[in-house]
Amino acid sequence: RQFHQLGVEVIGSASARADVEVIAIATDILQTLGLKNLHLDLNSVGNSEDRQQYREALVTYFTQYKDELDPDSQDRLTRNPLRILDSKDQRTQEIVQGAPSILEYLGSNSQRHFEQVQQLLGDLGIPYQLNPRLVRGLDYYTHTAFEIMSDDLGAQATVCGGGRYDGLVEELGSNPTPAVGWAMGLERLIILLQQLLEGPQPVLDFYLVSRGTLAEAQSLQLAQKLRQAGFAVELDLSGSAFGKQFKRADRSGAIACLVLGEAEAEAKTVNLKWLKSGEQQAIAQADLLDRIDELRGQIADKVKSN
Repeated sequence: RQFHQLGVEVIGSASARADVEVIAIATDILQTLGLKNLHLDLNSVGNSEDRQQYREALVTYFTQYKDELDPDSQDRLTRNPLRILDSKDQRTQEIVQGAPSILEYLGSNSQRHFEQVQQLLGDLGIPYQLNPRLVRGLDYYTHTAFEIMSDDLGAQATVCGGGRYDGLVEELGSNPTPAVGWAMGLERLIILLQQLLEGPQPVLDFYLVSRGTLAEAQSLQLAQKLRQAGFAVELDLSGSAFGKQFKRADRSGAIACLVLGEAEAEAKTVNLKWLKSGEQQAIAQADLLDRIDELRGQIADKVKSN
């Protein structure tokens, strides 16, 4: 199958700060996209010595249940017992629940690195949960392993997966070089963004209509000031007759319509019309900006009543 990925890597640093920096970049990207219901799973796979001891412990444990394991896991028992932890077979997963944790086999250096990662994540206010079953089956992976999961993707819940792979560059034939990074599946991101767009859309506070040279100039200034105050404003730029602009205002879903004609522009006022009730009031433009908190409260009340 074909898929696309977005990735970030830090090459050349063995510091726990590099691990946390790439995790922070991933969480920032997902938050900026507006995605919700995400959680960060974190683990350490230690170094090669730690993993060798852990493999031996897993072989000893799973050998007791060899006949109950699914065929793939039986095959992995001698080749790569860490992969048994990833099995989707129900009975195998029941057996996995009693398996040793890799965190029990971390040496002092690995333990210190993992503690630093957790401390730095806490300092940045990035929530995480420890998942000792989160492992990597390839030998070049070391220390930190993490996944960002979505509760909205069902069984294919991983949005971002990454960790430290200090052994990869050497395995490819070059000098030993520490590295850490992650990859995001773009197809899964697209699914989440589509779900987000299908949900409730942000409320449009004001639809601003205007007609006439002076009114249109003032409407642009007024829209900018309202947006700077935190309101969502759509400015009708068509220059068409008021009747057509009012129809677009009704279709926009806005809470209120602000009307600026030449008369209002000359008087430095604006006509405020609540679209659902039809109530209207004329307000001086300067007063409108002074009544931001009052307007915000009125809009909140209108949203509740809708």
